[in-house]
Amino acid sequence: MNNIICIAGPTASGKTALAATLAKELNGEVVSCDSMQVYRRMDIGTAKPTPAETMGVPHHMLDVADPA
Repeated sequence: MNNIICIAGPTASGKTALAATLAKELNGEVVSCDSMQVYRRMDIGTAKPTPAETMGVPHHMLDVADPA
């Protein structure tokens, strides 16, 4: 059986770090549901995770849509 863990909370509460840590420990992946991180070229102000912050864990739904 596959399990899904949902992490929700206010901005700047550490959701990204927790998600990456859990995914790494559980051999999982992260699917972002952020309303702004989905857009390409909108890196400033969206707090998209850096490569270091992803901790080598696959992250999905980042930079997948054109803002136009």
